Amino acid sequence: MSATQGDVKSLQAQDAPDAPKSVKRAPPPETSQAIYTRFKVIAAFWAVIIFLGFPIWWKTTSIYRAHLPIQDMLEWANGKTCRPVFPLEIHLMTPTMQLPESQHLLRTTQHALDDLNEFAAHHLRLKLVNDSSALNVEQREKASGTDAEEADIALTVRVLSQDDLPAPRSYLHAETTQLDIFYPPNQAPIPSSSNPPLSVFIAQELQQLYWEEKATIAHVLSGETGNLDSISPQLAESISRRFRRSMKYADTYHLSFSLFTPGSAPSSWDIEAAVQEYLAPLLNEFASISNFTIDTQVQLYASFSPMAPSPVFEETEAAWTLQKEDLSAFINAAEWPLNPSIGSGPTLNFILYVPSPSQSPLVVKENHASSWIVPQWGGVFLLNPPLSSDSTNPSHLSKDSLRPAFMTFSHQLLTLLGTPTTPSSLPLRLQALVRVRAASLLLSASSTMGSLARLTESLPSIPIPATVASSVSDTLSHLSAACTHMKHGRFSAALANARIAEIEAERSFFEKSMVGQVYFPDEHKIAVYLPLLGPIGVPLIVGLMKELKRIVATLKARRANAA
Repeated sequence: MSATQGDVKSLQAQDAPDAPKSVKRAPPPETSQAIYTRFKVIAAFWAVIIFLGFPIWWKTTSIYRAHLPIQDMLEWANGKTCRPVFPLEIHLMTPTMQLPESQHLLRTTQHALDDLNEFAAHHLRLKLVNDSSALNVEQREKASGTDAEEADIALTVRVLSQDDLPAPRSYLHAETTQLDIFYPPNQAPIPSSSNPPLSVFIAQELQQLYWEEKATIAHVLSGETGNLDSISPQLAESISRRFRRSMKYADTYHLSFSLFTPGSAPSSWDIEAAVQEYLAPLLNEFASISNFTIDTQVQLYASFSPMAPSPVFEETEAAWTLQKEDLSAFINAAEWPLNPSIGSGPTLNFILYVPSPSQSPLVVKENHASSWIVPQWGGVFLLNPPLSSDSTNPSHLSKDSLRPAFMTFSHQLLTLLGTPTTPSSLPLRLQALVRVRAASLLLSASSTMGSLARLTESLPSIPIPATVASSVSDTLSHLSAACTHMKHGRFSAALANARIAEIEAERSFFEKSMVGQVYFPDEHKIAVYLPLLGPIGVPLIVGLMKELKRIVATLKARRANAA
């Protein structure tokens, strides 16, 4: 019944043309309690975001940046903290002279050395060691502990009188760091003479002895040797070529000795005895500079590279020859098992190739040499052993038959490690290499510190873990120690500290966590946050803006009513 009445009323309303239209009613006004509740909800959300969410986000996403001494690092890189100097202590022994003559010879020779020296960073300091008073002072200092660390003795010069000698002459011992100066008795220094000929001769000999080392150090410090006016172009080119051929310094090198032959013989070699006899003494001398590991291998039926031209038989020389321009393609890297690097250090490859009897003897055409160096890689030696009665290669290579090859490998190793070519004394050349390596490592570690400082300043978003700060601190400490030892002529200690500084500097610069953040720019972070914060942030911001508008409107209405 009620439904029928409702339908009738609706029909009547439609039939009545003058019936008034229904008016949309406004929502009832919000009560103060509802407004207060909405305010508390919005305030609660924002309070959680500001006082709980934001601190948690800040803590969990903040980047830890340990403190680095940026200014100190930059000063090391710019060369303001340490300028490498090389004061070489040379002991002067004059057993055939009286003490006044010896002291006068020392003074005049030192004066002549200072006049000849044009490279202030590298200077020679003479010290008279047969002076009894000086020796007593040194002994008292050692006993009291005031001179616990002495400078390295670079050279010992013995000045000896020799009859029937027209002019002074010198003799450098090849196996030691001793230089003998022989002079005629009538050229003994007189205390009244200001520039004795013997002093000039000794100064010139010492200057010539260390001339290549000075040029090399000048090249290391400045990148060129042009600051030495009297250097010859040939020596400058020789030093540049030596740097191009030598390996970059490493704390440990891996030496790989390989025997290759195109046939089935020789199939064995007395390699262990050869290494101990011919190479181990040299490696022991290098112990203060670098460490070495060794492995060996034998490869039979090792053919030439398909890209390499075959040897050509020269009837005039009765030998098979390889042209010099074809030596670079001699090694068959595709089939010969030559690993470019084993372990942490770089690998130096030394190949002993025994040609087949049908291509023996095998030499280089241009200079008839049987060996050559592959720059920054290793060396090759062509061994042409005497053939057996049946015109075949011997099945075994003895230690004596390996001697020429390993003597050549020793020379190639010295070249590849950047050892100076002069003087003739190997200990003096290794001493020079110690000083060169100490200088290069000090500059390399300092440059790495500068690069790290500039990197951290230009990229404030990358983290700096505590391990990096510790490595930087150790680097700067060892750099300072190396510089101090170098200034006092203790080059072995300087090299030891410089090696540690280089290792720590590389470790800090190539920290994995830092390198990863370098390739994660801020645009990536925005792309990650926007999809997450957009749906949540928009309603909260809109609600906050509406609530702020309501509060502002309420305040204005109260002021109007009050007025």
